[in-house]
Formats: sequence, structure tokens, C-alpha cells
Amino acid sequence: MSRRLATRLAALAAGLVLSGAALGADASGAITLYTSQPNDQMTAVVEAFRKDTPNVSVEIFRAGTTELMAKLQAEFAAGGSPADVVLIADTVAMTQLKEAGRLLPYAEAPVEGIPANLIDADRTYFGTKLITTGIVYNTDKVTTAPTSWNDLKNEDAASQLIMPSPLYSGAAVVHVGTMTQDPAFGWDYYEALAEAGAVAGQGNGTVLEAVARGEKSYGMIVDYMAMNAKAKGSPVAFVFPSEGVSTITQPVAILKSTDNPDAAKAFVDWQLGRAAQEQSVAQGYFPVIEGMAAPAGYPEPMTLKVLPTDSAQLVKDEADLKMRFSDLFGG
Repeated sequence: MSRRLATRLAALAAGLVLSGAALGADASGAITLYTSQPNDQMTAVVEAFRKDTPNVSVEIFRAGTTELMAKLQAEFAAGGSPADVVLIADTVAMTQLKEAGRLLPYAEAPVEGIPANLIDADRTYFGTKLITTGIVYNTDKVTTAPTSWNDLKNEDAASQLIMPSPLYSGAAVVHVGTMTQDPAFGWDYYEALAEAGAVAGQGNGTVLEAVARGEKSYGMIVDYMAMNAKAKGSPVAFVFPSEGVSTITQPVAILKSTDNPDAAKAFVDWQLGRAAQEQSVAQGYFPVIEGMAAPAGYPEPMTLKVLPTDSAQLVKDEADLKMRFSDLFGG
């Protein structure tokens, strides 16, 4: 059992959590949400949120985390962003926003039952999900399933491998950072993949499309995309590699510049509540509330091995990481 994952999940309390309707009873008006979560999922999220908080309307802008952050930075430079809430892949991007003074502390957020290490110490952002990165493969093309990250270094596998680029994907930033921090892998691992013919796409969606269509046999990808595609009949399967997986928590935060803090807080409240967690499981995400079943076909979260990540170091190294990855795979 992973002690790191146990810390994330085992300490969850079963205390009373107010419903989204109660928490957002006084909220009204409109908010703009910037998110990296897929459009179809976010449409369902907003529909469910509005059932509990009918007086708040939500406009969605969706892009990969890297593109979304670039948009925010350009808007800040031009005088301000229309965004009120951000819901993005990883804590690296959120930490950058926090350090730039862009996030609104929310000390009263309903965090009962959520592990402390999913919550920013200053309560400017809050993890909402547990998402791992592993291996997807095409079941029509691969007869022996990989079990290990090192299986992908085999030339036959590497020449048929596609991965998301950290130039587009926040999850990929965390995954590449996690792997290169690990002495068992490091940059030598990615250099070996590049030399053997592995390629990078853009986000995780491009990886899934290439593997599902049979253009590539293997991919590195976030779990829910592959598992959801498999459940819908796509010829793919997903592997949680034996060495361990990297994780992201899709944190949510309120921008300090919001002109509707009450409605923004209502959305954060709802994201941290049980209704949102139940919906997350239905959408293919591991639950973070103890006692909730994982999505069909998923292992129990406590059985996963999680690779350690030094998030603070990753924030410092992000620019160099993207440059080195681009030198190897283009972008």
C-alpha cells in the first residue's frame, strides 16, 4: 500500500457536509469558470451545480492547463481576467497563481473530511479529484499487455508510443516532473524513449485518439480518459504500472479579482461536497471520500502505488522541464 496515497485518502472523516443548495442559498448572479476538464464533463458539472444553486449561472471557458494559464497571464497583463473561478489540472499552475497574488483565500471553505495535503495551507486552492497517469494500449494491436513503465523502453514499444506534452497539459507537467525527479527514471528514461522513436502529441485527448484509432499502440495518459473510452467500447485498456503512478488533484480556486465572490464560493463549496464527488465517480474519477466505491473496473485506491513528487521543486523547474522535453520531442 502507498503510504502517500493512504495519507490522501484514509484520513477522510464522515462528518456532516452541508448540501450545495444550503451552502449556496444566498448566492446569485453569474460567474465565469476557466477549466481544463473536458467540455462534456463540465457541462454536466454545471447542470448539477445549478440544480443545487439555481440562482447562479456559469459560463465556461475550456482549454488545456498550459493554454489556459497563458490566456490568464495575457489577460492579467491587459488589465484583468473575466474569470471568477479556475478548476485546472495541477497544483503547479495553482501555486504559480498563488505566488503571483492572484488567488482569493477562502478560510471558511467546507473542507471537513478532505485530507490536509489536498488543501493549500493558506486555503487559496483545494483538490477536488484524484487522477493518475499510466499506460493505455490498443487491444487489437498489443497481445501482451505492458505492466511497467520500463516496458515502454523496448524499441518495438517505444516506436509505437505517444505521450502528452507538458507544453499543453498540466497533468503531463506533473508526470514528466515526477518521472524525472525519480532516480530510477530521470531524463535518461525520456532520452531512451526519444531515441527509440517515441513521439509527443498535445494533450491527453490526442494520445487517446491516436491509440484508439490504432495509429499508435501505446500511450501515456490520465486514467479516466482511457477507462471511459474502454467502457464505451473503444479497443483500449489501461495499466497502472508496477513502479507507481503520478497523481494530480484538479484543484479549484477563486481569483482575487472576482466581482461575484459569493457565487464563486458557492461553486467551490459544491465542488468540495458529496454531490460533486458522486458525480466525479460517475465520470470516471477515483473518489476522495472514504467509503465511496471507485468507478467500475478501477482498483481500490488504497492498492495503488504513487510515485513521490516534490511539488515545490517542480514549480522551480517547470520552464527547464518544458524546454528539455521540447528539445527531445519537439513542440
